[in-house]
Amino acid sequence: MRNQGLGSWPARRTRMTPERVALTYREDHRTYRELTTRVDRLASALRGLGARAGDRIAYLGPNHPALVETFFAAGALGAVFVPLNTRLAAPELDHILRDAGAEILLLGAGHDGAGLPGRHVRADEYEDLVASGDPAPLDEPVALDDPCLIMYTSGTTGRPKGAVLTHANLVWNTFNLLVDVPLRHDEVTLISAPLFHIAALAQTLVPTVLKGGRAVLEPSFDVDRTFDLVENERVTVMFGVPAMFLFLAQSPRWPGADLTSLRHLLCGGAPVPEPLIRLYQDRGLTFLQGYGMTETAPGALFLAAEQSIAKAGSAGVPCFFSDVKLVAADGSPAPPGRPGEVYVQGPNVTPGYWRRPEETAEVLSADGWFRSGDVGIADEDGYVRISDRIGDMYISGGENVYPAEVESALYSHPAVAEVAVIGVPDDKWGEVGKALVVLRPAAAAEPAELIAHLYGRLARYKIPKHVEFVPELPRNAAGKLLKARLRDRHGQGGH
Repeated sequence: MRNQGLGSWPARRTRMTPERVALTYREDHRTYRELTTRVDRLASALRGLGARAGDRIAYLGPNHPALVETFFAAGALGAVFVPLNTRLAAPELDHILRDAGAEILLLGAGHDGAGLPGRHVRADEYEDLVASGDPAPLDEPVALDDPCLIMYTSGTTGRPKGAVLTHANLVWNTFNLLVDVPLRHDEVTLISAPLFHIAALAQTLVPTVLKGGRAVLEPSFDVDRTFDLVENERVTVMFGVPAMFLFLAQSPRWPGADLTSLRHLLCGGAPVPEPLIRLYQDRGLTFLQGYGMTETAPGALFLAAEQSIAKAGSAGVPCFFSDVKLVAADGSPAPPGRPGEVYVQGPNVTPGYWRRPEETAEVLSADGWFRSGDVGIADEDGYVRISDRIGDMYISGGENVYPAEVESALYSHPAVAEVAVIGVPDDKWGEVGKALVVLRPAAAAEPAELIAHLYGRLARYKIPKHVEFVPELPRNAAGKLLKARLRDRHGQGGH
């Protein structure tokens, strides 16, 4: 094959196991042969709409076979896949589509794309589009170093930026995963975490296809539905953020649930609390934890199952094909026990941000070291604990939230003179936002009013759960906001 990228993977797997089931969605089961035929038809149909190698093809919708087929069809064309976060508000989606220059936007159920740029293919048009394509393979020349997808992450400046991931980035990430997780050809992988995030896409779907397993797609996470699927489909692999696994353990179905088919529980987004680790171990289940980010496709550190208790709270050691170092504020290596910024290097690291050379240069050195902006502390054995973030980003329910973006939206309220947003602990979501607001002279507002002001402007997970009015915000002599002081004073919860 001339196509060396991921777009050729369904066909490569079909050569080996054509009748094995590749995708399950509700009652629909598709073999690898069927998946490959549909991917070829869709790639042909997208070409008929004008898509060519290097063009950007976007998808907006929940987990569905159409999303998977679009991902592989874009790769078959040599085009670049742009998955869109369904939780974003219309202005955020509009910015991403225009920034990416997406020529075609495919829409999943419940999304009409009203007001969004690009040529739209609605969910009710999708099957006709697939049927219109030629089933003959395109076999375009696609190199491993060609861009495979652009995944947008929220930016510290308040605007999302697109991390470019090549086919090679995703291939090497898959190798990293398979070194640590012994996936088999008969895996049944439940994918209820959204595929528009890199962890679900690269840590579950892509490795499952490589091994010839079956991906069970769910449009969203639901506790009861998860228990049903694990039992009825004999699920062997699951990925989730700690909150998802906590919700399962808190369910009244937990004590009697049949979990005997599960072999691998992949968890990311935040360290798994030790009580939760022990709760699952009592059921004979062990978490496989790690640390990474979109820009590293995503694996950087990995904590092996046998170390999950001894090194609880740690993110592990560098993945096999990745290197990680901790750099002190003065640029020297941070010794064990001392904090340093996490730097990552390896074939899984992004070549940069889409059309943003300046921002790329800020985080990616000439020799390929990516600055994460996270602070880690290594122990004497080299296990790294992520202790803080150099920036102000916090993680709510597995979603990165950058306060600058939220603050910008709050400033558009006429009563707001100054605002600072910080992350505060939350039992359900790990962290949620708290807005510290200084009102304009003679202005009045209620917390609920400011929160309501953000609906439609921001994704719901970005909207602060708490608002506190303060007389002033602490600043240094140069006028710089002292967020560390705000976190010390106001970071323990909401009012």
